[in-house]
Order: sequence, then structure tokens, then C-alpha cells
Amino acid sequence: MARWTGDWLSTLQGAGTDDTELPRWRGERFGLPESGIGSVATGGSRAVALIIDLVLASLLTSLFFRPNFQDSALMQSYNLWSVCVWAVITIVPVSFFSFTPGMAVMGIRVARLDGATMVGVWRALVRAALTFLIIPAAVRNVDGRSWLDRLTVTVVVRMR
Repeated sequence: MARWTGDWLSTLQGAGTDDTELPRWRGERFGLPESGIGSVATGGSRAVALIIDLVLASLLTSLFFRPNFQDSALMQSYNLWSVCVWAVITIVPVSFFSFTPGMAVMGIRVARLDGATMVGVWRALVRAALTFLIIPAAVRNVDGRSWLDRLTVTVVVRMR
């Protein structure tokens, strides 16, 4: 799918130049290695990290709300608080440490393409909001970057 979507949301900077050649590996255009530390993380490891974060948010919410599947009003409240907890455990750690708890378990992190060390609050907020919508996080280009990566000028790379 990444090959099909390509960079159709990017600007027309390369119009008229010979940029039609596909990179040999994901992240080559950004000077990232083909494999190992600093290479572009796979979609599978990103998905597993998201699942870990969602389960963690649910478990943390369960400390304060006891889930009762028979009570729909309680479950609506539980789900709302679970999303709020997920937002906190996503935005705060990414802003300052560049990874969520799930990303830490999977050995991946968010890196800015301009070389800055901290992702920053606004980038983390945009990433969380677009991840919540699922589709912007799922559609990738040939570099393995999703819409949210391209919008925030970041890339998810391996830490180990």
C-alpha cells in the first residue's frame, strides 16, 4: 500500500526533477541506515506499541473505575477516561522522552528530521490526535512514514 500512496500528500517540490526513482530502503532519503539502530521502524512494531499503550491505559483506568459490562453508562464513562489516560501516556512521554511506554517495550522512538532531541508538545499532540483517527497513522509512503509523521516532520526509528 505504501508504494501505491507514495507521497501524494507532499508538495510539488520535486516537480520536473528526476525524483521518480524509489529509494533502496525505507529512510534512505533521510540518511537513515537500512537496518539496526536508527533505521525506520516497521508498521508491525508501531501497531504492537499502540496496542500495548491502549492496554496500559485500560489497566490504569481500571484502578479507578471497575468495569461493569452490564452498566452501559459506567462503561461509557470508563471508555472516556481510558481515552484520556491514553492521551496522557502518549503526549507527555513523547513530548519529553520521544517514546510511549509501548514504544519503549518495542524498542522504537519518534525522531525529528531536523535533528532536535525533543519532539515537543505540539508535535506530540498532533501525533496523538491523528493516531486517534487511525487512518492517518495507518497509511504510509515508501519511506514507512505515515501522514502524522509527514505532518509533524518526524519519523519512528528503532532504538535497538
